Amino acid sequence: MTPPHGVTIANVGVHIEKVDLPGIGIRHDLVTEGGRRISVVSHRDGERDLGLFDLDDPDACRYSIPLNDDEAAALADVLGASVMLSRLTSLSDETAGLFTEQIAMPTDSPYLNRTLGATKARTRTHASIVAIVRDAAIIASPTPAEPLRAGDVIVAVGTREGLDGVARLLANGPD
Repeated sequence: MTPPHGVTIANVGVHIEKVDLPGIGIRHDLVTEGGRRISVVSHRDGERDLGLFDLDDPDACRYSIPLNDDEAAALADVLGASVMLSRLTSLSDETAGLFTEQIAMPTDSPYLNRTLGATKARTRTHASIVAIVRDAAIIASPTPAEPLRAGDVIVAVGTREGLDGVARLLANGPD
C-alpha cells in the first residue's frame, strides 16, 4: 500500500514508491517480492544514498550507503546488464528454436579492435548480436560502428546453427 506522502510510479509486477523528503530531496523505494524495502535517496545537492530497510519496521533504515556518481553509474550498469541478460535468457526459454548465448571475444580474433560491422555477423550467420558486455557495463543494441575489444563478451540471439556460426566467425574470420 502506498503511504499517504508517497506516490506509486510503477506497478507492473514491481512496486516502486516516490516519496518527497522536504528539505532533503526525493526517495524512491522498491519493495521486493519478499517484502524488503530498498531505497535510493536523491539529495538536492546531487548526492545519493542506497538504503536497506528493516524487514519488521519498513520505516527504519537499517543500512545507508552513500554513493558517488561513479559508484551509482557502476551499480546501475551492473544491474542493467544482469536484468537484460536475464530477460534475453527467459525469452529464449519461451521460444522454441531461439537461443541466447554469451560468447567471449577470442584473444586472437581477427576482429579485435575492428568494428562490429566488419564481422557482417547477421548476414553471414543469420544470428543477431544484441549486446556487448564490456568491463561490467552493457552496450545494448550496439551499432555497426562499435569497436570490438579484448575481454568483450558478445551476446547473440539466433538458432543453434547461427550462434555456432557467430562463435566460429569471431574466432576464425569468414570461412
